[in-house]
Amino acid sequence: MGNIRKILEKLLNKEIELSEAEKLLKANFIKDVEGLAQLDIFRQMRTGVPEVIFAEKKNPDLLLSIVKSYLEEHPYVIVSRVSKNQKKALKEVYSTQGNYNIEINELAKTIIIREMDALPEERKGIVGLITAGSSDIPVAEEAKIILDVMGCEVMSSYDVGIAGIHRIFKPLREMIESGVDVIIVCAGMEGTLPGVVAALVDVPIIGVPVSSGYGVGGKGEGALTTMLQSCSPGLLVVNIDNGFGAGVSAALISKRIKNK
Repeated sequence: MGNIRKILEKLLNKEIELSEAEKLLKANFIKDVEGLAQLDIFRQMRTGVPEVIFAEKKNPDLLLSIVKSYLEEHPYVIVSRVSKNQKKALKEVYSTQGNYNIEINELAKTIIIREMDALPEERKGIVGLITAGSSDIPVAEEAKIILDVMGCEVMSSYDVGIAGIHRIFKPLREMIESGVDVIIVCAGMEGTLPGVVAALVDVPIIGVPVSSGYGVGGKGEGALTTMLQSCSPGLLVVNIDNGFGAGVSAALISKRIKNK
C-alpha cells in the first residue's frame, strides 16, 4: 500500500489536484510484473479476499519477481501449489531476511511470507472443516490456510468418512454446539460424506470433491458428480481439489453473518 499512501499524502499536502490523485489511484489498481503477470493489489480491499499467487507452472525466477512486487504493496503474500524448486528459491531469499517470516505448509503446498510486524486479521466467524479420508487432508489444509488468513476460527476433524460412519457424529455435534456458521467437507472416492453431513445439520455445507480413488472417476469426477447430484438441500459444491475456493466462500459467509 506504499504507493497509495504517497498519493494520499500528496493530496493532503495539496501537492496534486483531486483529479490527478484519482488517475494515479486508478493506475495503481493493477501492477505489472516484467510484462508477464498482473497483480490485483486492491483485491482484498475491494472483495475481502486476499490475492493468492498460483505458483503451478511458473518458473522460480518469475515467481520471485511476482512475490517481491506484491510485498512492496502488502504486508504478506500467499503462494499456493508450490513445487520443491519454487519452495527452495523462496526460502533462500526470504528465510535469511530478518524482516520476514516464512510459513510453509508442506501438506497444502502453500507458503505465506509475512512481515514481522504484520497485524493478523480480526477474528470473526467459525468454520467447520471435515475430511472423509486422510488423502483429502492436503486440500482441506489449503482451505484452512485461507480461512485463517481471512480471520476465521477453524474447527477441524479429519478422516471421519462413511466407511466408519460412527466417526462423524462426535465432531459434528461439537461443531454445531460451538456455533459454526459453515462446514467444509472434503471427500474423494465416491464423495458421499458432504451429502450426509448436509442431511444432518442446519448450516450451509460446502462440498469439495478430491481427486482420490480408483479407476473410472478416480480423478475426482465421481466425487464431483455425487455431490452435484445429492438430494440433500443446503449443499454447495466447488471444483475438484479447490480448497482455496471453498475456504474463501466459507470465510465470506461466516464473516457476513458475524458482521450483522
